[in-house]
Amino acid sequence: MTANTSATTTASTAPEMQKLIRDFTAPWKMRLFFLKRLPSCLFWGVRVESCDTDTCVVSIPYRWTTQNPFRSAYFAALSGAAELSTGTLALLALAGKGKVSMLITGFEARFIKKADTRTYFTCSAGAEIRAAVDTAIATGAGQEVTVRTTGRNTRREAVCEVQLTWSFKQKR
Repeated sequence: MTANTSATTTASTAPEMQKLIRDFTAPWKMRLFFLKRLPSCLFWGVRVESCDTDTCVVSIPYRWTTQNPFRSAYFAALSGAAELSTGTLALLALAGKGKVSMLITGFEARFIKKADTRTYFTCSAGAEIRAAVDTAIATGAGQEVTVRTTGRNTRREAVCEVQLTWSFKQKR
């Protein structure tokens, strides 16, 4: 697992973003973060597989902690992993930018097929998220951005598609 950095970062936030990328891709640091902030992700066994400023891949295993009675992954566990794949990019966009609040204001999911293997969520909306954060900071007005993440099983078949709307607003 390697962390890549993109040339789209600005010089002032590049060190903060790079540190976060290292932290997100270091398993023990991510577990500590989950223990403190997202204990359900720790319980479910969620992992940040790869991350850079534009794309984040998060996986969730298919095991007893994520399984529903119908022998597929529980929708809430899949939703949590989907949220993390977008939220990681949001946290990167906020790195070094002062106090900006972030909140999910919309959620829509489409479950395509049974999730019965490890599921990998990929979100490639880093540029859109950074643009919304930068606009929120520049204007002082809240900004919303809707991003998509797709969950695929180990056979690379789409299992679900999730759209999350994030809201960003600079704190005063």
